[in-house]
Amino acid sequence: MTSTGVDAVAELAHRLLPAAGVVTDRARLRTYECDGLAHYRVTPALVVIPEDSDQLAAIVRACAEQQVPYVARGSGTGLSGGALPHAEGVLVVTSRMRTIREVRREDQRAVVDPGVINLDVTRAATPHGYYYAPDPSSQQICSIGGNVAENSGGAHCLKYGFTTNHVVGADFVTPTGDTVRLGGDAPDAPGYDLLGAVVGSEGTLGIVTTVTVKLTRLPEEVRTLLVGFESTDQAGAATSAMIAAGIVPAAVEMMDALAIEAAEAAVQCNYPDGAGAVLVIELDGAAEDVAAEYADVERLCAENGSFEQRLATDPTDRALIWKGRKSAFAAVGRISPDYIVQDGVIPRTALPEVLSAIAELSGSSGVRVANVFHAGDGNLHPLVLFDDAIEGAGEAAEKVSGAILDLCIEHGGSITGEHGVGMDKAKYMPRMYTDDDLDTMQLVRCAFDPAGISNPGKLFPTPRLCGEVPGRHKGAHPLQEAGLAEVF
Repeated sequence: MTSTGVDAVAELAHRLLPAAGVVTDRARLRTYECDGLAHYRVTPALVVIPEDSDQLAAIVRACAEQQVPYVARGSGTGLSGGALPHAEGVLVVTSRMRTIREVRREDQRAVVDPGVINLDVTRAATPHGYYYAPDPSSQQICSIGGNVAENSGGAHCLKYGFTTNHVVGADFVTPTGDTVRLGGDAPDAPGYDLLGAVVGSEGTLGIVTTVTVKLTRLPEEVRTLLVGFESTDQAGAATSAMIAAGIVPAAVEMMDALAIEAAEAAVQCNYPDGAGAVLVIELDGAAEDVAAEYADVERLCAENGSFEQRLATDPTDRALIWKGRKSAFAAVGRISPDYIVQDGVIPRTALPEVLSAIAELSGSSGVRVANVFHAGDGNLHPLVLFDDAIEGAGEAAEKVSGAILDLCIEHGGSITGEHGVGMDKAKYMPRMYTDDDLDTMQLVRCAFDPAGISNPGKLFPTPRLCGEVPGRHKGAHPLQEAGLAEVF
């Protein structure tokens, strides 16, 4: 890999793309040096912004021929460093591929380009009586291609599932620049689930271009309830009581007192005064079912200590309730100059114990932690606050952040629920998996990308090349010993 290789890719890009689609100026390159996780920054050698799938495939083909690493980037809202550029590589930006190609009401499908904004799919489908269910907090700016790469979730994934549950097909550019079709329009394509492998692979297996997504029928009725509690324990108990009663809300979101303080400062959402925690609960479905569930939710929240319950009276009121929750990540900038957005997941029943342990960590370390999370499915988003201008503060925050992930693992959870591993959490993967586990995962990566040029340096804790795994002798992997692998 040399600068000559990057120059060759740049030469092709200049022939294929308009001048604005090729970025080589150092100052402009620096605008792409990080994604939503600004803690890590790398300036790419070249940025290309293709306008269609053919251009994108040609650029990837050139990267393969020149053995130049490349990284795909959509809107750049990721929070794990998954779109962090390679200093000697090409950043392939899909933000100009924003065509919604079809909305097929009769099939409950939409066909979209990877740069299409998440919320725009719902806007296009709503006149037909449908919407796109996965709704990350950044849905007004995040793109479908990035959602597919990270298997993004959102507030409504409790009832409707993650991106993987809503993607039925995709055109996929392999690391050699070939375009193949994965999945299809039917609910379950035969053969190996290659689409399932690609969704959530964080760009390490290739780049999706045209994506076919499943649309969900707009519910007959929606009720959004804001509930105030004195403590997160009470809010967690109310959440468990709802699920135990057989109620599956569209969403159950929790914020603690520090997160509420930040949201109030940012968007004046008017959450209950003095609340140690709030729940945002949304019920949807047939009007009769929603009415019955709402009565049960009111009762269960009261039984578990709620001191205020507020039902949204109109769409404006509903939007304001959600605005407080959806603005939470950015809002903590009002109360802290720097922060780490963490993303772990635990069994829902472990919420009280884990939140108590996080509070103890915060108290003993002096590092403040604001908690915002999808309470219904146990997906935590602790916001670890610090001031990087203070010597050692960043390291202390990193230590607390890692300890929170250890808590998640200890309680049967995972180091990520929806933000991905990327660059940020690769070092934590050995806390969940053995070397053999990680090497087996690498077999999948090598099958797609034997040259190791597609988003290298992500997911795995050390460089794991397709011909050699650090710390292992050739033939040592159990799959190879069984005659099932020729990779090592």
